[in-house]
Amino acid sequence: MAAATWPSQVGMMVIYTPALLASAALLKLGSLPAGTLGSISIPPPSPAAILCAVHFAKRVCEVLVVHKYSGRVERSMSSFIGFYYMIVAILIGLVSDPNPSAMSLKVGGTMFGVGLAGNFYHHRLLAKLRGDADSNGGDKTNYVAPKGGLFEYVAAPHYLFELIGWLGIAIASNHLNVYFVFTSMASYLSGRSVAQNDFNRKKFSSDEWPETRKNILPFLF
Repeated sequence: MAAATWPSQVGMMVIYTPALLASAALLKLGSLPAGTLGSISIPPPSPAAILCAVHFAKRVCEVLVVHKYSGRVERSMSSFIGFYYMIVAILIGLVSDPNPSAMSLKVGGTMFGVGLAGNFYHHRLLAKLRGDADSNGGDKTNYVAPKGGLFEYVAAPHYLFELIGWLGIAIASNHLNVYFVFTSMASYLSGRSVAQNDFNRKKFSSDEWPETRKNILPFLF
């Protein structure tokens, strides 16, 4: 029996929307006056929790207005990843330091900003390449070798910048568990970058996609 699927855009919304809603809910509840929720204690909004909410809000907006989609994704996989991201958002909202040091906030905030901008830039490159292919008469499953930015060096620069952003959140959180979140994201996205590079090598010629191109870290991995 074939696995149940959703259109890709729906699947991506299922991945990111629960985490955004969880982040927003914790920020709202944490800002309520003490005692409003009775015996339930929600920590006040932390800078890391705010950055986490911004991250997932950006991802939802990109799903809606930036990315070009084709095909379908398995419902079970989208649901699992969406649940994991929601747990991550809740964890960050509950454990992060509401008053990190000025240095942690400055370094973490700067890294998050760099990661956010770099990730968005490379997502725009991907969307533009896909849009150009479709407008030139290609079908919806047509693929074009990514180029521009750090795509000249690695298969997944958008993942690299996403990890920079997650590290910024961890630094701003001032909590070990959020560093574990960064570690899990590094493992997950590194694996995806390897799979993407393997796909590109099989899909494109060596002129379009050199065998020496790395996965996620320029010149290294």
